[in-house]
Amino acid sequence: MVFLSRIADLIDALASRHRLLPWLIAYLMLLPLPFIMSTFFNSYLIDLANRSCLFILLAVGLNIVKGFCGQVTVGHIGLYAIGAVTSAVLSLEPGGFGGALGFGLPVWVSIPIAVLVTAFAGLIVGLPSVRLEGAYLALATLGLGESVRIFIAVTPALGSSTGLMMIPAPSIGSFVFDSFTSYYYLVMTAALVGIYFSFSILRSATGRAFQAIREDTIAASVNGINVIKYKLLAFVLSAIYAGLAGALFAHMPPGYLHHNNFTVIEMVTLLLMVVLGGIGNVWGGVIGAIVVTIAYDQTKDLVVYFMDRPIVIQPLVFGLSMVLLVLFMPRGIGGWFEGVLRNRRFIKRSEEKLGGTARNS
Repeated sequence: MVFLSRIADLIDALASRHRLLPWLIAYLMLLPLPFIMSTFFNSYLIDLANRSCLFILLAVGLNIVKGFCGQVTVGHIGLYAIGAVTSAVLSLEPGGFGGALGFGLPVWVSIPIAVLVTAFAGLIVGLPSVRLEGAYLALATLGLGESVRIFIAVTPALGSSTGLMMIPAPSIGSFVFDSFTSYYYLVMTAALVGIYFSFSILRSATGRAFQAIREDTIAASVNGINVIKYKLLAFVLSAIYAGLAGALFAHMPPGYLHHNNFTVIEMVTLLLMVVLGGIGNVWGGVIGAIVVTIAYDQTKDLVVYFMDRPIVIQPLVFGLSMVLLVLFMPRGIGGWFEGVLRNRRFIKRSEEKLGGTARNS
């Protein structure tokens, strides 16, 4: 704990010089990670790091609407699917494999359009939040998210049962992001920028309005906050994160999408990331995304045999984990760490005050 506290103090000291300085140092420290992994371990871990970065974007985006604004949504994976499929379809060549739709647009044009389309979809998803709360809003968003997956599954132009194949990779000039290592720099940069803007939103007037709505909608309205506007804005901002993550996922090697990438299990996994890290805690969402991505990968082949038949128990493990986390660590890892730091700073200030009083006497 002392070590982590000193790191937090160092980050504060660097931020006092310039607010971008800690982020620049973090970026430089993350640059050699693929070479370290490939040298000492194997290249598969680079792919795992890439997926972690995408889930960081998703978790941080979900935290805006769920953690900052307090809206119960379980359809975030549907927005992720919209961003992925839109960018894939826009960049695929016309008359592609299996009759899939294609427009042949450059990847760097497809990704922004996909983000805008997802932002509009986020606005549609947010409309029920104007009149619905709690479990009713959760059911509405869950239905919408699952409807998106089913629509993709039954539409041949969107890949249907075979999926979308040969999705082109982004490129800059002659350099193509078609390997795990090269793609890491793309998704890592996006994740770091997404975290930075999430902190910026939280510390702005918009972030304070979100938190006021989360604590008490009626009190926020009485104090002049346009509740409907900020609820919809939270969904749109969250959708922008999901759309960007989905678009980057679509173009990530090997350039293949399937509707099974967007099931309810993925949504539960995403919720677990946010709950484990700490609802409303930005760094908690990052920690949760990394931990759960690794755990999800390591438990995907977890099987027990009943009457000589294999039963995959990963969903049960993740479901029980969420229940236990809510019971025994309701504020998550980020909330727990925040509490420890707050207590240490309080003790330090009290000791300094008592020391000053003793010297004066």
